[in-house]
Amino acid sequence: MTLSILTYDQETNVFAAAAATGSFCVGGWVLRGEIESGLVASQGTAPSTFWRDGVLRRMHEGEIAEQAVRAEVEPDSGRDHRQLIALDRTGNSFGFTGAASVSFASHYTSRNIAVAGNMLSGPEVLDAMRLAVEEPYDTPADRMLAVLDAAAKVGGDARGLQSAALLILSPDQPPLDLRIDCHDAPLVALRDLCTRVHQPPYRDWLIEVPVLNDKNRA
Repeated sequence: MTLSILTYDQETNVFAAAAATGSFCVGGWVLRGEIESGLVASQGTAPSTFWRDGVLRRMHEGEIAEQAVRAEVEPDSGRDHRQLIALDRTGNSFGFTGAASVSFASHYTSRNIAVAGNMLSGPEVLDAMRLAVEEPYDTPADRMLAVLDAAAKVGGDARGLQSAALLILSPDQPPLDLRIDCHDAPLVALRDLCTRVHQPPYRDWLIEVPVLNDKNRA
């Protein structure tokens, strides 16, 4: 029902994530991140918000992604209906796709990247996402939006899309947490919203609020 991507840039220490689905409110359900912990995407036919929050908490406490995911997944008797990917604060990634996930469903993890999807039109969706993320882009947001576009072009969610989300965490900028909860063209709407928040007056306000590398900024 959902496709998602998590990335980490070791040169800039920027985390970036994006997700889209054929249902509502993908940002609220799926993506969570914290600059000093990492990123998580919890999804599936019966997604667990407890997995999502538990893995993020464990990574904040120092567990690597694999440890955190296994600790949340293995005790859960409903795990076959769920899917999860995680990326920790040093770029380690790990994922799980339940055996009862609606086909096509799978995930891919490597250093600094994790992608996952279920109820996709086919494996080519995850392949397109993996290829798109390697291309050069001006900003992390541009990269994530391009990945979602690449997935959609080869079929994306088999039902079409109704919601999309973007999450960027940087030590030098405020969190960028954008969500299109219900729209006939959510990727277009998400790109438009991203453009708007990088223009005055909103852009000018963003340079005044605290960030990890300057918690006293005002």
